[in-house]
Amino acid sequence: MIDILNSLIDRLSDMVFYKTHIFGIDIELVVLWLAVPMLFFTAYLGFINLRGMGAGFRALQGKFTSPNQPGNMSPFAALTTALSGTVGLGNIAGVAIALSTGGPGAAFWMFIIGWVAMTLKCAEVTLGLKYREVQPNGDVRGGPMYTLKNGLAAKGFAKIGLIIGGIYAFLALFGAIPLIQVNQSYAQVAHVTGFTEPLIYGIIMAALVGLVVINGVGWLARVTASVVPAMGLVYLGGVFAILAINFEQVPAAIGLIISDAFTGEAAAGGAIGAFVVGMRRAVYSSEAGIGSAVIAHTQARTDEPASEGLVALLEPFVDTVVICSLGAIAMVVAGTYIGDVEGIEITSAAFATVADWFPYLLAVAVFLFGFSTLCAWGFYGQQAWCYLFGHSKAAIWSYKFVYVICLPIGAMLELGQVIKLVDSAFFLMAIPNIIALYIFAPEIRREIFGYLDKQKLSQRNPPNEVSQTR
Repeated sequence: MIDILNSLIDRLSDMVFYKTHIFGIDIELVVLWLAVPMLFFTAYLGFINLRGMGAGFRALQGKFTSPNQPGNMSPFAALTTALSGTVGLGNIAGVAIALSTGGPGAAFWMFIIGWVAMTLKCAEVTLGLKYREVQPNGDVRGGPMYTLKNGLAAKGFAKIGLIIGGIYAFLALFGAIPLIQVNQSYAQVAHVTGFTEPLIYGIIMAALVGLVVINGVGWLARVTASVVPAMGLVYLGGVFAILAINFEQVPAAIGLIISDAFTGEAAAGGAIGAFVVGMRRAVYSSEAGIGSAVIAHTQARTDEPASEGLVALLEPFVDTVVICSLGAIAMVVAGTYIGDVEGIEITSAAFATVADWFPYLLAVAVFLFGFSTLCAWGFYGQQAWCYLFGHSKAAIWSYKFVYVICLPIGAMLELGQVIKLVDSAFFLMAIPNIIALYIFAPEIRREIFGYLDKQKLSQRNPPNEVSQTR
């Protein structure tokens, strides 16, 4: 059974990551598909990734929201839920994979791509909130499938929107089974404890995730709001310890990361190879352009789509620009990316340079990262499932059952196969999502610029006029 699954994954990956020959260089079409809109929207929205951060922090604090506005979460809870889906093993194992396959230069491109990914995340979340559905009982349904359905219907293409939204929802069902989280969390736990029963580990993880998934969005908001800050502190604590004991080597490590991005010494095939690897891992880390985090952000309590779009802008900054970059510097300083180890073992070896017990600290962080991501993606997948099969209790419970029983498979697959499957699903999801962003680009621009103008007006006027900006 596993052999058949591996064969199917290989064929899917070959189709998705088709390479084209441009200027004498082989480059995957999907890399261009994601890189171009990041650059386009960064310019089209006037570098909102830089000038909109202040407004994003103000909106995160809930200064322009009230309990009467539609939504099931505060902006902070929506952000932590989205971060729980992105600040995961893509930041720990993903960075290690980037270094081992693309060389230190891949980390530089992850950093750069993280900045432009901020703009794309802002654009897709703003659009997602504009076209979300708020039910009479207060429940919110949102995500790229609803953007496509409702947005195209508003333009007179209802049937096309319904179909393309369905295509996205179908693809999201595969992306919503984040097997790499189970795979790499098991790898680290097995490494430090000697536990060699992947199926049992997968069942235990599935049972814990099931408790959150079964109890719905309320539990999800509470769990992620507490787990995400905790897991970030645990992981970054270890990273800072590595950097502290190797402080004198940090400048040289940063220099190597920058020079390797341009000198053509990357393991994956020169500077372009480093860029391609960095692009793939940055997309997996930030999920910008994939549309998945839109599902979480559409639950935010606000009636201003752009306000949550600016909150979402902070997401790639935290998970890719900050966490991934610091982790990459730590692993380059430790030098553990060179050798026979792969994936999470590279990070574990870097932690071991501090103390023998430090890999146990990483195991705790890895478990929390994997757990929170699986919880968030359980909710994402449920929204896609219900778009396709309805919102009846039978549909909801059938999805929860299928999701939970699929998770143990991730612990038994080879790392390479897991990466191929996840990357393939993610990039296929990006196709209809990016198309929607291009179609509705003028609306996105109006929403964001109009919101920023209102905030400038509110800052110039007395506080009692703020209500006019809501």
